[in-house]
Amino acid sequence: MINFSSESLMKARKTIKAKVLELRKGKEELLKREYENFQRYLRGDKSAPLYSATRQQADRLLRRLGERFNPNKEYPVILRKDVYRADTKLTPYWLKIPIYGVKGGINVPIKTHELITDEIVCREAKIIRKGDEWLVYITVEKEVSERNPKSVLAIDLGIRWVATTVNSNNPKPKFYGKELRRVKGHYFWLRRTLALKKAYKAIKKIGHKERRVVNYILHKISKAIVKEALANDSLIIIGDLKGIRRNGRGRAFNRKLNNGFPYHRLSQFIEYKARWHGMKVVRVSERNTSKTCHKCGHKGLRVGSLFKCLDYGHSCNADYNGAMNILKRAMGYMPMVGAALTQPRTRYGEGLSPEEPRIPWLQPWECQSRTIPEPI
Repeated sequence: MINFSSESLMKARKTIKAKVLELRKGKEELLKREYENFQRYLRGDKSAPLYSATRQQADRLLRRLGERFNPNKEYPVILRKDVYRADTKLTPYWLKIPIYGVKGGINVPIKTHELITDEIVCREAKIIRKGDEWLVYITVEKEVSERNPKSVLAIDLGIRWVATTVNSNNPKPKFYGKELRRVKGHYFWLRRTLALKKAYKAIKKIGHKERRVVNYILHKISKAIVKEALANDSLIIIGDLKGIRRNGRGRAFNRKLNNGFPYHRLSQFIEYKARWHGMKVVRVSERNTSKTCHKCGHKGLRVGSLFKCLDYGHSCNADYNGAMNILKRAMGYMPMVGAALTQPRTRYGEGLSPEEPRIPWLQPWECQSRTIPEPI
């Protein structure tokens, strides 16, 4: 059993989405005016009348964006701590929007997609216009107790399955996100077809739709993984794919990898969801985890979804093999009562001899004798 003896508090943040409910004509005109003046100011019109605090937020945004600023894009109006609770028949939550020339600004009713409880503190809010609707993205924060993990959940990121998990309590793997590969392939084909017809506006439009669909899938996957970690009281370990784009394995692989497979976004979703429940997420290198047998540590061969150990003939699902290697590597990263994280010796890291088993307690002959049912 893995145990942390110390307990501490940490701050967790996330974004809550809200919608501005139907406004009276006067309020809507004032909101529209302030929003458009904000866009004018960002594009260089310093004479655009803006409330002083909103002007300061616009200057900060410009400094942060730098050369990445896109004059053809609408940016959200950034507000300070202006969300408050007011129990009314219409809604319990309201947003105070400062307006240039209007004392006290305007108060608009908003409907959030989840409750804002008493222990949650509202930070900044961002207002953006989507067609005829006004949406609000509220950054919220709360203090949570850091959990004391008793197991490890290792996550291998891939293309066939965007995430494969194994837990130290139970080696049976779970596979997530097969539909993501189908969705990405569909939109790639659609963009290529539209490009031949030179329908560039349609390509831009489906790009927005693809992002929404992909984000929905990623949120489902990250929620399920965090739920799995909560059920097993686990520390989450994610394989770090740094450098993988430089080591492609063919044209088709590189196209899928560089065509926006959203590993970083999925990792971010997992991290903030886990942190909200007091769980830490640690990244470990995925270097060579797909090339070595998780049972004996010897080099193997991956063909499609199958991994085969060249020395002992053992075969298993390739993503499962990678996840098991990450799990075993992660054990050396576990902090012991505040000690620094350390990486275990590996055949590739600290020069183990070819005859020395990668996992000391697992002898090479066990690669043949042990039989564990694994998915193909």
